[in-house]
Amino acid sequence: MSPERAIHATAVVSAEATLAADVHVGPFAVVGPRVILEEGCIVGAHTVLSGPARFGARCRIHSHASIGGDPQDLKFKGEETKLEVGSDNTFREFVTINRGTAGGGGITRIGSHNFFMAYAHVAHDCLIGDYTIFANAATLAGHVTVEDHATVGACSGVHQFCRVGRHAFIGGYTVVTQDALPFVKTVGNRAEAYGINTIGLERRGFAPETILALKKAWRLLAQAGLNTSQAVERIEAELSDVAECRYLAGFIRSSSRGIVK
Repeated sequence: MSPERAIHATAVVSAEATLAADVHVGPFAVVGPRVILEEGCIVGAHTVLSGPARFGARCRIHSHASIGGDPQDLKFKGEETKLEVGSDNTFREFVTINRGTAGGGGITRIGSHNFFMAYAHVAHDCLIGDYTIFANAATLAGHVTVEDHATVGACSGVHQFCRVGRHAFIGGYTVVTQDALPFVKTVGNRAEAYGINTIGLERRGFAPETILALKKAWRLLAQAGLNTSQAVERIEAELSDVAECRYLAGFIRSSSRGIVK
């Protein structure tokens, strides 16, 4: 990449936008008022970026994406809301991401090192962590939280106000209407949980003893004949020395919509 800014002659960049010295903006792209692009960002052809929005360093936005637009919420009346995006994110073709709403805190926030494949959609007031993957046409309704290292499969939908836990794996064409458990494979319409994502955790370097402890926690949740409260109590009593198991139990305890079982 050239160290100098490169804005194509056909691009439209607002005088109220702020671009770092080495940002590239492709043909027919539109960068609207109060959009901030930090160093190393690349904006593809025909992309539309709307503000207020900030993009961290080295974000790559491919062609025809529409990011930072008004929320698709009938309650939205033009109040000021914003989008915040961390660094090193990739947004492939036709990705759509909306700003927040006043009723949802006023902000949509995306962390760093995330990968959004073509046609993925993130609605208003969503909170996304780091190192997540959204496959083609993965869709979040409003107010969804997706935690670090989660994967949302192709053509899947997550209902508003749901949470997707750390290292969760949502299979393709899944409909999630309750919280998706961390470390667990969640698949289907309607979604069901199918056990610890062993292969995924191994690939991410989890120690064998940690995976074994998570499997024990899963057996308490799904195979021991206990209700959810009883299972969580057993996990806390028997596996509290494993941080991931403590987090799993806390995730369940803090659920307001219930968990996918």
